[in-house]
Amino acid sequence: MARHLITSALPYINGIKHLGNMVGSMLPADVYARYLRQRGHDVLYICATDEHGTPAELAAKERGLPVDEFCAQAHDAQKAVYDGFELAFDYFGRSSSPENREITQHFARRLNENGFIEERAIRQVYSPADGRFLPDRYVEGTCPHCGYDKARGDQCENCTRVLDPTDLINPRSAISGSTDLEVRETKHLFLLQSKLQHEVEEWVARHEDEWPQLASSIARKWLNEGLHDRAITRDLDWGVPVPADTWPELAAEGKVFYVWFDAPIEYIGATKEWADQDPQDRDWKSWWYEADTGENPVRYTQFMAKDNVPFHTVMFPATELGVREPWKKVDYVKAFNWLTYYGGKFSTSQRRGVFTDQALDILPADYWRYFLIANAPESDDSSFTWEHFTATVNKDLADTLGNFVNRVLSFSRKRFGDEVPAGAAAGESETRLGEEIAGLLAEYETQMDALQYRKAAAALRALWSAGNSYLEEKAPWLEIKTNPEGAALTLRTAMNLIHLYSVVSQPFIPSSAQAMRSAFALADDTATWVTADGARSLDSVPAGTAFTVPPVLFAKITDEDLEAYKERFGGAPE
Repeated sequence: MARHLITSALPYINGIKHLGNMVGSMLPADVYARYLRQRGHDVLYICATDEHGTPAELAAKERGLPVDEFCAQAHDAQKAVYDGFELAFDYFGRSSSPENREITQHFARRLNENGFIEERAIRQVYSPADGRFLPDRYVEGTCPHCGYDKARGDQCENCTRVLDPTDLINPRSAISGSTDLEVRETKHLFLLQSKLQHEVEEWVARHEDEWPQLASSIARKWLNEGLHDRAITRDLDWGVPVPADTWPELAAEGKVFYVWFDAPIEYIGATKEWADQDPQDRDWKSWWYEADTGENPVRYTQFMAKDNVPFHTVMFPATELGVREPWKKVDYVKAFNWLTYYGGKFSTSQRRGVFTDQALDILPADYWRYFLIANAPESDDSSFTWEHFTATVNKDLADTLGNFVNRVLSFSRKRFGDEVPAGAAAGESETRLGEEIAGLLAEYETQMDALQYRKAAAALRALWSAGNSYLEEKAPWLEIKTNPEGAALTLRTAMNLIHLYSVVSQPFIPSSAQAMRSAFALADDTATWVTADGARSLDSVPAGTAFTVPPVLFAKITDEDLEAYKERFGGAPE
């Protein structure tokens, strides 16, 4: 089996994330990691909070806390939400860790030794009212490209264009709001990306045909515009410090590395954090260093929304190439468009849309996991509406899957007791059903392997629907009146479908899948993947197996619930 390294874009530390952030990175990564583990692969899923830079300082200032204390609290709060969503990280780290500091400084020293870092005097925005230079995100104003009036000095949230603070129209301090800004000279370190343009182009060319069009087109756009040398240090109090042994003057001035320099390195740093917890059995370098050699190479897949694509397909690969060491670079970039809220953007900074902690307060995680993946914004943006969410939950989860499980187990217990009935031998209907299930399972696997989430969800839904069609065809509630042995066969076959559903549904709805699987008193309660032969035979739950009827898996969302959600969070704009 292959070794799979999986990372999802690091969530910023400044507040609980919204559903758009969840579906654009962490959730699809979790679904894929769960699927690969079930298929028997060696998987390492790494993520972390992104704790440096302006967002952390501003959020800490707003809360009246020291920034390190704020980050520690916020990390725990975010991790609690991700646990609630059942995100099965192998490790969820922190970019402020000693490990990330060590590796980031190592990268900087090596880039410097190789001639890819240069110290330059630049003119930077200074705020007399705040008594400090303002890093990119401390400057807000109007985007010169799209006119968005809340653009930040590093990137416009609306059109995703990368900016410099001096590009903004009517700039103001994000700290004090002062528009009395000056431009003064200061020194910073620059990564000479222009020197690495050709190497990055060659590297992208070897991978872009495999990537989704969204990822490859963004990378190609950046390369066609030409890579520019970019400052990698900032005037902040919080971050990975510039090492004094290499740049003593800048270190004395308190310069730290730009968050977008150290954040991607945290993928490696978090892996070392994971290994340091159990150094006897965990070799972090086997996942990241010289990973393209040996008999069992690592396949590295990254998950992110489209605004993160340039940093992961161009800037971080340029950094890795410039270090001149065999660090593992990404093989496949799964990029997502936006999930909108009634056509408008979810926004952490503006608290627009449903946030992940609020979602869990309303309904269990599986409701959200299924809806988000089944409507993942892959080829284009997709819109969250309460009406669509309600219809999906009620039709797919409550009616198609939940009702099937409940009616089969309840009816069988009522007529045959608390053990799976034996009944007649499988007949033509069961043979036909087995072939159908095997074909649908193959389609599901094909789409999961290709990371086509909407199509995978459609295949999973088709598997659930096949069980309902079989039940309607055989009608055991009528069959039992004239052919009890046949009705027992039908119910035994349906129970085996429930067990199959419990296995193949686990990547999407892990808690509900466990509830289905736990209904059967089987010695082996693992979710080992179903083989094609197993799908055809439908015999994983033998006659005589004790079972229970689990509580209702999915409660329907009522009209009253729908109206209450719209009242709380807002519905379609007037």
